[in-house]
Amino acid sequence: MPDVSKQPDRSRDRSQPLDKLGPDETLKANSDQLRGTIAESLADPLTGSVLPSDNKLMKFHGIYQQDDRDIRDERRHQKLEPAYGFMARVRLPGGVCSPSQWLKLDELGRAYGGETLRLTTRQTFQLHRVPKQSLRTVIKGLREVLLDTKAACGDDARGVMATVNPQLSRAHAEVFALAKQASDHAIHHTGAYREIWYEEERDPNATNEEPFYGRTYMPRKFKIGFAIPPSNDIDVYSQDLGFIAIVENGELKGFNVAIGGGMGRTDSAPETYPRLADVIGFIDKTKVIETVDAVMTVQRDYGDRVERAHARFKYTIDDKGLDWIKAEIERHLGFPLAPATPYTFTTNGDPTGWTRGEDGREHCTLFIQNGRIINEPGRPMMDGLREIARIHTGAFRITPNQNLIIADVEPKARPAIDKLLKQYGLDGFDTLSGLRLNSMACVALPTCGLAMAESERYLPTLVGKIEDILAQHGLREEPITIRMTGCPNGCARPYIAEIALTGRAPGKYNLYLGGGFHGQRLNKMLLENVGESKILATLERLIAHYARERQDGERFGDFTIRAGYVPEVKEGRHFNDVLVGADI
Repeated sequence: MPDVSKQPDRSRDRSQPLDKLGPDETLKANSDQLRGTIAESLADPLTGSVLPSDNKLMKFHGIYQQDDRDIRDERRHQKLEPAYGFMARVRLPGGVCSPSQWLKLDELGRAYGGETLRLTTRQTFQLHRVPKQSLRTVIKGLREVLLDTKAACGDDARGVMATVNPQLSRAHAEVFALAKQASDHAIHHTGAYREIWYEEERDPNATNEEPFYGRTYMPRKFKIGFAIPPSNDIDVYSQDLGFIAIVENGELKGFNVAIGGGMGRTDSAPETYPRLADVIGFIDKTKVIETVDAVMTVQRDYGDRVERAHARFKYTIDDKGLDWIKAEIERHLGFPLAPATPYTFTTNGDPTGWTRGEDGREHCTLFIQNGRIINEPGRPMMDGLREIARIHTGAFRITPNQNLIIADVEPKARPAIDKLLKQYGLDGFDTLSGLRLNSMACVALPTCGLAMAESERYLPTLVGKIEDILAQHGLREEPITIRMTGCPNGCARPYIAEIALTGRAPGKYNLYLGGGFHGQRLNKMLLENVGESKILATLERLIAHYARERQDGERFGDFTIRAGYVPEVKEGRHFNDVLVGADI
């Protein structure tokens, strides 16, 4: 980690003065570098919550205040405050976790997180329902195994993603190392985290705590990811800053740079939209950190700090123009980007089961439905993975699709792991449909405060009903990406799925079709605010048509465009209109 006390203060290169800020920007500016009154809120024994201002600042510490919405009305009738709990998100660059770290997370999840762990779409862990009085215990526990929650949320560089392709052992290791370096470099450096959560004394000599972020940090969250073709499992075009690895003969040469992706939108605000990143050039692999600095500097200095809904990097690019942004990035770099190098993506999914890497080690990918690690009747997954962690000498890797890889297994150690997989009901890799293997959902109800509809708890049931339709037409094994979110915010990256549903109200969703199978194309809204019966009837007609008339090797998303159900999204890398009066 860099010595921030010796870095130049670049935070003064603001394009917007501190006296012309929106409310959230003012809060950050006056927060004493993210300290606020968090310590005082944690000490208040009269409530399970924290002050609203501290709730916002705690996101920079990787923590969200939530409550159990299943019992919110009941508690209100009893004149009780909501059943508050907190979500703690771990910073885990590239999704790589050691067995000792897994065991500690398992311990914390059982004790403080409702006896469960959640694997996220950004390759990390979330603990939900943590009581306020237990937050410090959880974060100190993570520290014991060299983990933290710093910058896992908030207006900063979020957790850095990296493609999980264990077959490319050498290239994957190098890309992962760069992803970790980028994460350690781009997180905030204020002493607030150590003081609040580890209860350390404030350093009276500390000055210029944030030489890059300054007092107001980034205008909004900033997401970074590293992809290794042919796998686009991180959905690199959804990242604010994406690095696409160019590997030749097993050797990492450098990266194509993509900027301006983002999934979030608001149904009631047509000026918000999902956007795919644009590839703007190529850099040598030694220039990754300089590129992170340059791109983040441009967004830091020119992002909207008044209208928060307009503050993501994608809007800065569309306001200023891609050519202008690229030129500004090159100015900060001090050299021009080289022309992009050709590359090919073929998938954004995970192949389940056992594979062998080029170094001879073996890797087993487990399908984890919606990322939920929990003990269920007949399938005690949490217990099984704990037992595997106790004997495993390699690593665990969380995939961007919420799945889990038991990685770096010596061939002689595989039989013992296979035995545990069978004992705890974690085998059966070949029994799941192509649709289920490519499904993904956000947490949504009951803990997410933004959710308007179910997602994690409902998608498995809906997938089962769509599986029946696919089976009737001989398509049960056809891989089709389906993603669901409880709101339009896009945490499960729905707007690039072949089938996507975003929540509008209890039991009501927007239905999108036509995304690219390997994340290369946005989908298009076909139906707005509809329930299950309409969704299934529509998909039944489309699937029947697809079975009759699809071309050899044609993906479902491609077919929905060719057959005229939805238009292809081409111009501007985003498309936001509702398709009205479609013949379905």
